[in-house]
Amino acid sequence: MIHPSEQLAAVRRYEAAGFRSWPAAAVHYDGTWVIRLTAGHPAKRLNSINPLDPGDIADISERIARASRRFEAYGRPLTFRVSPLSGPELSAHFDAQGWSRFDESLVMRLPLAEAPVELALDQIPLKDIGRFVTASLRVHDSDPALRAGLSELIGAIQPEAGLFALERGDDPLATLICVHEADLAGLFEIATREAVRKQGHGRQLILSALKWARLRGAREAWLQVEANNAPALALYRALGFSEVYHYHYRRPPGS
Repeated sequence: MIHPSEQLAAVRRYEAAGFRSWPAAAVHYDGTWVIRLTAGHPAKRLNSINPLDPGDIADISERIARASRRFEAYGRPLTFRVSPLSGPELSAHFDAQGWSRFDESLVMRLPLAEAPVELALDQIPLKDIGRFVTASLRVHDSDPALRAGLSELIGAIQPEAGLFALERGDDPLATLICVHEADLAGLFEIATREAVRKQGHGRQLILSALKWARLRGAREAWLQVEANNAPALALYRALGFSEVYHYHYRRPPGS
């Protein structure tokens, strides 16, 4: 049985790695609340308040009002990202105020000694951010207007970032970003083009990225996935990933 303090320490480790691996353009602190905002990209992870201490619950209403003004300045909806570090008191406040709860996600881990990478293809990450962004936008079927924001985000990643794309000629099939920092390898933006799903492309690319990270000294891979993404969950569990903790998002009524 894992002691609660050990569980929270593990959550803090992954949360800190996530902040470094997927950096917001502007970061502000209100006590242990980390307020992340990014004008160039609308992702919730980049535009949310992340409480990091269950005991930091003083003046909740006043602090929410201050944070709300920051979000208004960026044209973003006020959003909290609620992990086990947020604590029950803050969640009770949201419930009492009628805040919505949505997009529950899982953080999962895989010891790389157990990863089936022996037969994975050796793949060299792309060096050209522009080429990767083009492939990623096509794979995700994203708005081309996100190009500048995504390029800026990738360029701001401080740890070593491997930009992986599986392509057939000039046609991208799957993409992901593997961020290697010390003994951790975080997988981000994993996607396969809708027209070529269920053909093993995502699995192939993930294993190549994990092989790359293990050769650089990473000992553990981790990722985040929405809880209702059944195909992705099935793939990750088949590869050996197991759940560490959940998080979700909250917004005030009318947002």
